[in-house]
Amino acid sequence: MKAKTVKIALKGSGLYLGMEKGCFVIKRKKRVIERYPMFENIIDEIHVVSGNMVSTGVLASCGFWGITVLVKTRRGKPVAVLRSMDDYSHVKTRIAQYESLKNGKGVEIAKAVAYAKLEGQDKVLEHYNLERHKMDKIKAKIESLQPKSLKEARKKLVYLEARATQRYFRQIFTLLPKEIRIFKRKTYGAYDGVNNTFNLAYTILQYRVFIAILKAHLEPFLGYIHSLQFGKPSLVCDFMELYRYLIDHYVIGFCKNLTRKDFILKKDWLSHDRLAKRQVLSKTKTDQLVEGLEKYFEVKVDIPRVKHGFKQAIESLINEEALLLAKYLRGERKTWRPRLPNLPSIEMNI
Repeated sequence: MKAKTVKIALKGSGLYLGMEKGCFVIKRKKRVIERYPMFENIIDEIHVVSGNMVSTGVLASCGFWGITVLVKTRRGKPVAVLRSMDDYSHVKTRIAQYESLKNGKGVEIAKAVAYAKLEGQDKVLEHYNLERHKMDKIKAKIESLQPKSLKEARKKLVYLEARATQRYFRQIFTLLPKEIRIFKRKTYGAYDGVNNTFNLAYTILQYRVFIAILKAHLEPFLGYIHSLQFGKPSLVCDFMELYRYLIDHYVIGFCKNLTRKDFILKKDWLSHDRLAKRQVLSKTKTDQLVEGLEKYFEVKVDIPRVKHGFKQAIESLINEEALLLAKYLRGERKTWRPRLPNLPSIEMNI
């Protein structure tokens, strides 16, 4: 009988995760409320929300068995990932990744990511009967690029995708209710609730991608399209581009049922000397968005698994794609072209 893969989640507050007789146990006020036998199931991840406790015995077991521990804020924002020290012992993949900056593979990866991002956006535009990207022209422009360096390729690709992305968001924002509709995409430091809803959803995607990159033994901070900066996980940012359209599709559906009453004003430090009020989702709606996205990552899509099966969950697709990229970098595959699923059907229980 095949073992079941499970995730352990400590939500809310006041919970304690410990170990008893070969089992992970969740307790509330010393009473066991959930039990997970280690050797009957495959424990894939443990999610811990601020306000709960985890024993050092659990953390040691996670390090030994290679179980990822994800730490989140009370609002569900991931802030840390704990992994086994052995995950950093796969030097060959990282060496190949560094070499790709100079041997031409980096340019090819950058081209593949840029095209895949716009191809995904085009799927969203088609789904909602909006004006689609001119993918033939975009493909021809990308393929015709003959940059002398990755830096030059990055500059040209970013300009190309930025213009297309601006047109894309102008269109999809028209799908939102007039009461909350906006007209311009804003990333970090946005004041309006809709942009901050997209930003929160992308943050959930970011930690999924970050974990996939680590599992593939790639260097998260060495990317191709996004520039190399201190503290910026460039490869994670690159890889997120492949799946943003799936998140957009979900958030569009989520926002269609929102009103102004679903947002609150929150004071945030945007810099060391600048305190501002930002519009964000209420606690109830934030929880709904985060929990809905967690389920969304388990939705099956029409991309066959590498070894077996005609469909797989979005989460496993992200993990597989990172592994395929690593194989391409190591020379175990001749090419790498991201596999993009069609938009899945989703149900909004809001």
